Amino acid sequence: MRKLKLIWDFRGPNARKIAEHHEIHLKEYAKMEKLAITITGVENIGNIHSIAYLVVDEPDMKPIRDALKPHRGQVYNP
Repeated sequence: MRKLKLIWDFRGPNARKIAEHHEIHLKEYAKMEKLAITITGVENIGNIHSIAYLVVDEPDMKPIRDALKPHRGQVYNP
């Protein structure tokens, strides 16, 4: 089954801290909704650009996307 990485972009001098805080909420959501996958993370893209992400199974993506409104998504390759 294909896995998708839902991504939230944060920009500015506090991007990293905001992405880290957003990841806390993503973990809470995954636990509350009892998601089969609980892969989350934060990545620095540049000095003022960081992302938070949540990995989901493709069949589960639409309701999660609609509830959490990520900025973008891509196929997850660990």
